[in-house]
Amino acid sequence: MTPEEIKEFCARNNVRFVDVKFVDLFGLWQHLTRPIHELNDWTDYNRSPWRNGYGFDGSSIRGFQKIEESDMLLVPDPDSAIIDPAITTPTLSVIADVEDPLTRQPYSRDPRYVAKKAEQYVVDSGVGDTVYIGPELEFFVFDDVRFGGDQHQAFYSVDSNEGIWNSGKDMGGTNLGYRPRYKEGYFPVSPHDTQTDLRNEMVETMEACGIQIELHHHEVATAGQGEIDMRFDTLRKMGDKSMLYKYIVKNVAKRHGKVATFMPKPLYGDNGSGMHTHLSIWRDGMNLFADESGYAGVSQMCKAYIAGLIRHGKALMAFCAPSTNSYKRLVPGYEAPVNLVYSARNRSAACRIPLVSPDPRQKRVEFRPPDPTANPYLAFSAILMAGMDGIRNGWDPGEALDRTNLFDLSPDELEKIPTVAQSLEGSLHALEEDHDFLLEGGVFTPDLIETWLEWKYENDVDPVRMRPHPHEFHLYFDA
Repeated sequence: MTPEEIKEFCARNNVRFVDVKFVDLFGLWQHLTRPIHELNDWTDYNRSPWRNGYGFDGSSIRGFQKIEESDMLLVPDPDSAIIDPAITTPTLSVIADVEDPLTRQPYSRDPRYVAKKAEQYVVDSGVGDTVYIGPELEFFVFDDVRFGGDQHQAFYSVDSNEGIWNSGKDMGGTNLGYRPRYKEGYFPVSPHDTQTDLRNEMVETMEACGIQIELHHHEVATAGQGEIDMRFDTLRKMGDKSMLYKYIVKNVAKRHGKVATFMPKPLYGDNGSGMHTHLSIWRDGMNLFADESGYAGVSQMCKAYIAGLIRHGKALMAFCAPSTNSYKRLVPGYEAPVNLVYSARNRSAACRIPLVSPDPRQKRVEFRPPDPTANPYLAFSAILMAGMDGIRNGWDPGEALDRTNLFDLSPDELEKIPTVAQSLEGSLHALEEDHDFLLEGGVFTPDLIETWLEWKYENDVDPVRMRPHPHEFHLYFDA
């Protein structure tokens, strides 16, 4: 929408506030709220916030500025304007880009800017003109969560009435017993799936906000694991939609007295939540990843792209699986792909070519290791840049590994197959050694990568590494 169209939109919807949202380096939305009269000067674009922006303290935002250079600007993007689905007072929600107030240049650590540069890199390279992304964000909806820790204690507890562990619980009345067993939560109907109506409400809210939804369903784990699939869109727009998706899931759950989490592995011994990411590159309305004569109907360009994902797979995980908890999910046996190989249909491969349709428009690569703790703008951009490096260098991924479940291979066979790292620390080390492909075209910048590494070591890796784990008491207290 143009500023003039937004003025009319606000009048029709009796909008009283403007909520300006932006994403920090590590993927959480931040916001400030202004009364609608702050946007009263609609017709003079040069004097409006759409051009001049709102000032904020960049030193108080994770991964942004130092205190001696803290002033930054938020410049709202009129095309992102919607009615906020979670605020009671009629409120216009807009996503903002971050700029330097002195140079008025886009901020190098603004993840949304990275996504824009990644899209432009594909155009400038001459490879294509459009990148389509389709992520599958999985999540849990619990009825209760408690956690804490200090110098002498640590604990967590999550609960869901749908959790199979409640099958013998005194519910203060009748215990009906219908609960998905561990690893048996995929697609059951009611009464086992207790959250269809809840997900329906999430879907209706998303579609009212402009997100096209294809389907939703219960996922594999017990205790309220779900998935809602968005229709694919361009990279930056899908970054915006992924942030809005998480915002809606969390707030609809809260509205019903429940809590949603995108933490990859909140339950021991059951499947975790991933963010399988589908990608294709197009030019002039044609899918460049399609070739009906090629393996699984994909082109040589697509295979070169896959080779880039495999070659840079370990480093990618620093952005695609960026939490210590991510590596509780990335273990064999829980549908979590750790092997950097490709295949058609086989979900135990990191790179999968879906065979759901022979339609060339649907040919794509699914990169399966990412999870929804990732900043979507950075994860999608990093995946794109790894694949583009494969295309630029004409790499060949070798033969597809279509045989059997990759988790069932012998130790000798597994030794020959590259894998993702087994910890966040390992992924960060890989990024330190392998990040030049991200710097191509100025898409990622050295200062962003250095800030990412420093923050992750200091705030994720070291605090978890230094704390006693509750299970260590079970193993070692009687030593």
